[in-house]
Amino acid sequence: MVSGTADLDQKPKKKGWFPDSLVLIFSLIVVAQLLTYVIPSGAFERAPAPFNPHYEMVVAGSFSAAEEAPTLDAWHFLSAIPRGLASAQEIIFLVFLVGGVIALMRSSGAIDALLFRAVRRFGNSPALLIAGTLTLFGVGAFTIGMGEEYMPLIPLLVTMCLAMKLDSIVAMGILWAGYGVGWATAGTNPFGVIIAQNIAGLPPTSGLGFRIVVFALCILVSFQHIYAYARKIAADPSKSLVSHVDYSAGFDMPEDVSYTWPRRAILLIFGAGIIFFVYGAQNRGWYIGELNTIFLGVGVLTAIISRMDPNDAAKTFISGAAEMTAAALLIGFARTIEVVLTDGLIIDTIINAIASLLDGAGPSLSAIGMLAIQTITNFFIPSGSGQAFVTMPIMSPLAELTGVSQQTAVLAYQFGDGFTNMIVPTSALVVGTLALGKIPYVQWVKFVTPLLIKLFTLAILTLIFTVQFGEYIGFGN
Repeated sequence: MVSGTADLDQKPKKKGWFPDSLVLIFSLIVVAQLLTYVIPSGAFERAPAPFNPHYEMVVAGSFSAAEEAPTLDAWHFLSAIPRGLASAQEIIFLVFLVGGVIALMRSSGAIDALLFRAVRRFGNSPALLIAGTLTLFGVGAFTIGMGEEYMPLIPLLVTMCLAMKLDSIVAMGILWAGYGVGWATAGTNPFGVIIAQNIAGLPPTSGLGFRIVVFALCILVSFQHIYAYARKIAADPSKSLVSHVDYSAGFDMPEDVSYTWPRRAILLIFGAGIIFFVYGAQNRGWYIGELNTIFLGVGVLTAIISRMDPNDAAKTFISGAAEMTAAALLIGFARTIEVVLTDGLIIDTIINAIASLLDGAGPSLSAIGMLAIQTITNFFIPSGSGQAFVTMPIMSPLAELTGVSQQTAVLAYQFGDGFTNMIVPTSALVVGTLALGKIPYVQWVKFVTPLLIKLFTLAILTLIFTVQFGEYIGFGN
């Protein structure tokens, strides 16, 4: 027990200098309204998109100033927030339902058992351990946007790496590179690519085949970086970036990680559900409603197979959904920015101004510019779904004006969001996981910065490739 004197001697913790994501987005809503008073109103002509008749594309060169500029009431930004939430209701409900189902799967022990089995199977070979778990974490992010769910697994992963004479940097590299690459190249992630494709008017999961190829390439690049570091510290432990950190306590194995048949069945059902949705989205026009149905089915079957008490299953589902409240609110508030800009008739003016900066740059350079914008934005809005609603309403029509396909614009968003997820200091997930692994942030930056340089180089080359050959790989409009 700590004495009262010690409590008095303790200095109060300094608050972080950077605002919370919700504070930042609310501030952007206010700024959006202030901009409506100083930016001239205007609009593009729009026409039905050839790839989606329900979606309207801006017509290049059709921008004109509005004859009558609307003047928003001082409190308009407040009344716009409920409309922003209503506008994003499909995605918000999806976030709640997926959160509840993932909580049921975690409660069944299936996810932890699968990861432990992979670590144990490849434990005698560092190369196989790194490759196997890196890919596993990546697939989780690529398919259902797993990220926060990985946090409780850090002690397990660090323990395994320490047992193999590696260090916590290797463990964190496996987790974060897999997570970052999975988000950056995701094909079915409902919190990232599905939202961005929805805003861009693209069919959900479209371009999946090419994203799988890019995912594999990024995993290979990440493996090379992590394994090279692992070999270096295996040969000389003093070169570990955390050689000064004490890991003698706090890293114990979980009690129950047995890979039972019920847990195997749950994972098989989940995998089958993802495949079923991808098929339906690409061949039968399925969308968010069908995705919700499949996830709910997986959740019900998970509770039945794992023999959960109905009341416990309900509480687990509600708890998992409740944990997504922050993400759901960020989505709705972020959508409000577009609502205010649209009400003030200035969103097209902003798009036209950005397009003029890229005028003559060509589609390839424009795509790289989009990547730069998304990367910078992620440092201020680390929420992938929140960032999609802030930037994609601008990037999507901008793509049309600069000759960049909608698929490439979505990929630029994914790259900018996913890769920097590994390092952004404004992310509670980054700070929290590093604390669990006892890794100083500066040491983590030293390790991950060279990897990010490699991945962003690959990202730029990929964007240029999609611009030049998009129509041959399903990345045209």
